[in-house]
Amino acid sequence: MARKKGRDITGWLIVDKPAGVTSTAVVNKVRWALDAKKAGHAGTLDPDATGVLAVALGEATKTAAILTDALKCYDFTVNWGAETTTDDASGQVLRQSDARPDRADIDAALPDFTGEIMQVPPAFSAVKVDGERAYDLAREGADLDLAARPLWVESLTLLQAERDTARLEMVCGKGGYVRAIARDLGRKLGCLGHVAALRRVWSGPFEVEDGVTFDRVDRDAQDWLESRLLPLESALDDLPMLRATPEGAVRIRNGNPGEVTGGAEWGELVWVADARGPVCIGRYQGGKVQPERVFNL
Repeated sequence: MARKKGRDITGWLIVDKPAGVTSTAVVNKVRWALDAKKAGHAGTLDPDATGVLAVALGEATKTAAILTDALKCYDFTVNWGAETTTDDASGQVLRQSDARPDRADIDAALPDFTGEIMQVPPAFSAVKVDGERAYDLAREGADLDLAARPLWVESLTLLQAERDTARLEMVCGKGGYVRAIARDLGRKLGCLGHVAALRRVWSGPFEVEDGVTFDRVDRDAQDWLESRLLPLESALDDLPMLRATPEGAVRIRNGNPGEVTGGAEWGELVWVADARGPVCIGRYQGGKVQPERVFNL
């Protein structure tokens, strides 16, 4: 018997991911519930983390890279006094400290973690080492020496401080590990630390209030879920939008540069639409756009 391929359905479904579920499991359940042919997500959340997981369906998967690059906001709690193998509460304790920072100490340390910083990812992360995931090597007991990576931190704000914990909010760019921030902040303060709770509040244009709860993702609620889909272009708010001429739209849909109205900087990434809807993401070239991702809508 031929395998059913699923429906051609396009858009974004924002899920408020619960703790204890992987991002992949959320995507798979959304695909199943909507009987969708194609699905993916823009930015993994740790299994113990909660909040915004933006699931792309159909042609919206071609915009996922744009959202992955967008700023994201995290609300998280750090427990002082211990460093763990995973840099969160799920790991084994490696070192402990009786020292505790006061609010002034924390505030004074935060500027060192804002702007363009270098960050060493946690050993238990999806970073690849010689073609293998770091978390797989870490589970095998490998002694990893991961290279530091650049990270843009827009802001890092102390929301609440208690003796043993601190609650912070971070807005950062692509590739940021909140667990690494907690680890490094604990080291700088001389008290050690790890993440106790983590919630993604927003990701690019998508906010947690846009999300459906994971328990509502079911085939019995397929029509309701479909009514909650956001359009493909929702992820493109940060890009200039240009209009294709009728002839330009035909050329672009065939993968060729096509004429557009409106303007942008030469080489700037833009998205193009016509009367039918989104046409492509591409580079502006003085009155024309060279497509990089063409939408088959």
